Amino acid sequence: MTASTRGIARKRFGQHFLEPAWVVKVVRAIAPAPDDVFFEIGPGRGALTRELTARAGSVTAFEIDRDLAAALRETAPANLTIVAGDFLRSEWILENRPAGPVRVAGNLPYNVASPILFALIDLYSAGIPLADATVMLQREVADRLVARPGSKEYGVLSILVQLSADVERLLALPPGAFRPAPKVQSALVRLRFHPPSPAPRNSDTFAGLVKAVFTRRRKTLENALLAFRPWDRAAVSAALVRAGIDGRRRPETLAVDELVRLADAADGPGESLPRGGGAML
Repeated sequence: MTASTRGIARKRFGQHFLEPAWVVKVVRAIAPAPDDVFFEIGPGRGALTRELTARAGSVTAFEIDRDLAAALRETAPANLTIVAGDFLRSEWILENRPAGPVRVAGNLPYNVASPILFALIDLYSAGIPLADATVMLQREVADRLVARPGSKEYGVLSILVQLSADVERLLALPPGAFRPAPKVQSALVRLRFHPPSPAPRNSDTFAGLVKAVFTRRRKTLENALLAFRPWDRAAVSAALVRAGIDGRRRPETLAVDELVRLADAADGPGESLPRGGGAML
């Protein structure tokens, strides 16, 4: 009998299992409906999975721990599909494209929460009809997701996620909501996916510029933009003029739409540049 089948969390998978009393609160916040189709990331021992399958039309659960996946299959109802393996490496969704809207739920391992969020955005961008994602995260990550310009939490994660999703904080979860209890506070957030508006002409340029200027978030844009690419101050000034943005501002003060405008301006007038060209992340 393995650690997982005994119900002992495996540290290497970042497992923290949700306590029953909190399952009720989380399910209430998710509000599954009888016709809903769900992807669940990290079902663990199935506490949330059982409640979702009882209330939703169907659930596909992605579990990296193969022992837990096997245990879930033993008692799986007809509307539950178990996919064993790493969600970040799985091709299952692209190979089994859903025809209608899909909701996502999950208790995300803290060490891979951001890559999973980016993966969901990439899936949405690839045409997978994701409606929303209600996920448990470390509170600090949740703070960054909902952060507004000018706050200390506002940064690359805030911007790249908010470009494609509206983010809402739903619940605060204390360490005691999980077993074993993590050393940090947690939060439940909902992401509602939408097409970027405005959309960057070139998503590689947008992501590169955001990452570059936020390495110098407290400098002026005139100076921070020098970290983006090998260009001189004249080119930086020209881009700022095209974008209509004051170069004396700091990167952390720019809203998402302003950063899109600045990224488009960085590529020049560029009417021929394809919108959305390249992968964002």
